[in-house]
Amino acid sequence: MKNILKLSVSFITLILLTLSACNNPKTDEEIKELALKIHESALVIDTHNDTPMRFTRSEFNMGERHDYRDGGGRVDFPRMKEGGLDGAFFAVFTGQGARDDEGNQKAYNRAIGIFNAIDKTIEKHQDIAGLALSPDDAYALEKEGKRAVFIGMENGYPVGNDLKKVEEFYNRGTRYITLVHTRNNDICDSSTDDRKPKYGGLSQFGEQVVDEMNRLGIMVDVSHASDESFYDIIERSKAPIMASHSSVRALSDSPRNLDDEMLKALAENGGVIQICILSSYIKQFPNPQRDSASAVIEEKLKLLTDNDSVARVELYREMRSLRRKYPSERANVQDACDHIDYVTNLIGVDHVGIGTDFDGGGAIEGCDDVSEMPNITIELVKRGYSKKEISKIWGGNVMRVLKEVEKVAASM
Repeated sequence: MKNILKLSVSFITLILLTLSACNNPKTDEEIKELALKIHESALVIDTHNDTPMRFTRSEFNMGERHDYRDGGGRVDFPRMKEGGLDGAFFAVFTGQGARDDEGNQKAYNRAIGIFNAIDKTIEKHQDIAGLALSPDDAYALEKEGKRAVFIGMENGYPVGNDLKKVEEFYNRGTRYITLVHTRNNDICDSSTDDRKPKYGGLSQFGEQVVDEMNRLGIMVDVSHASDESFYDIIERSKAPIMASHSSVRALSDSPRNLDDEMLKALAENGGVIQICILSSYIKQFPNPQRDSASAVIEEKLKLLTDNDSVARVELYREMRSLRRKYPSERANVQDACDHIDYVTNLIGVDHVGIGTDFDGGGAIEGCDDVSEMPNITIELVKRGYSKKEISKIWGGNVMRVLKEVEKVAASM
């Protein structure tokens, strides 16, 4: 009997050790295998990319696999499938121009052109992708094996001064609006406009825009907004807000990132920050030659008015040329996950996600295009994140926020 008991105990011990090894992978291969399983099971959502700027080019086919090294961009449907990306918010982006009737009309026309291009892209590839207007749509498309195409508007400039346009854009599929971009507009002040702030936060019209977004069920996006605008927005909004593509200022001192107090306010609001993997938002690397030359260009940019569009384009071209001449070191996947760690430790895992900014500057070592997104999951598994936590980071948190925004709209 004693021998039988010893054998039973030994057998049970062996089973427990085996289960423990399975739940706590040790080798790189075990970690990768577990990470890929988690990645496959999660609803994986990227909350910001600028790929629709390519949709307006007749030669670009979203249904074909491209190579970013050959100028093919960082996102297409085949690579989304390879990278396990179930859906993304595709940006209707307009750069800030003159704040007058002519400038507003140009911005509106450009936005409508991008909306139309997105519609045509989805129609052309309806066997592999579909428009998502809600979290339920995203989960349904995932079950069908299709990519979910959400729409976010980057820069509220196309709204102009016409509040009715917010509902028009909602009806076209918009589920978040980044209120501002690199310069102040009629809604609020930007985090990167070096000229005197126009409103010191939200304008009176901007308050109406936030109210209307709450009424309709559009997420209010604070990426690109100034610190003062952030606090005005979070105080005004009746629904949770989001930062669709921003990172942590404590780890990379950029005005585009959120500081600790902003992160705490975001958590209290129930919102979410989607870590942007644009290298300079993740980690700062000293580059004296480039910094010195960039400062000269930036001073010239400060002197321009909203009507100096030709000169502005030329200066931005000089800036791009300068970056090629003096390339900087790049952040990597580990650096990006440091930002996820920071947010998780400060305000909890319920308030963090990922917004790559692919095709708008986003890309880091180890995640150069959408096909490499599982590398982030692999790093998270290495750091001890659970399946449940990773599922929240990849899509669960932002879908929660969108559902809450829908509930607020339904109650108004």
